[in-house]
Amino acid sequence: MSGRVVPYHCPYCGEEDLRPYEPDSDNDVETRGGWHCSDCTRVFTLKYHGMATPAVIAPPDTAGAARPKLSGGLTPPDPESE
Repeated sequence: MSGRVVPYHCPYCGEEDLRPYEPDSDNDVETRGGWHCSDCTRVFTLKYHGMATPAVIAPPDTAGAARPKLSGGLTPPDPESE
């Protein structure tokens, strides 16, 4: 696996013509391993921070909740009794 994340488009203008960027020795930009967009002339880097754990959402407590009524005043069948 390479150490460089490859972008498919510029995050600023959406252009797909991106080139690896290494600054010249007399350049004041201190970006190493960056990407240069030929359309908007911006230089940017990408960084992978890791994976986040998914949020756990508990289902609502329906034990004592009133069941909704259908049109005509009917109550839907209880799915737990089947």
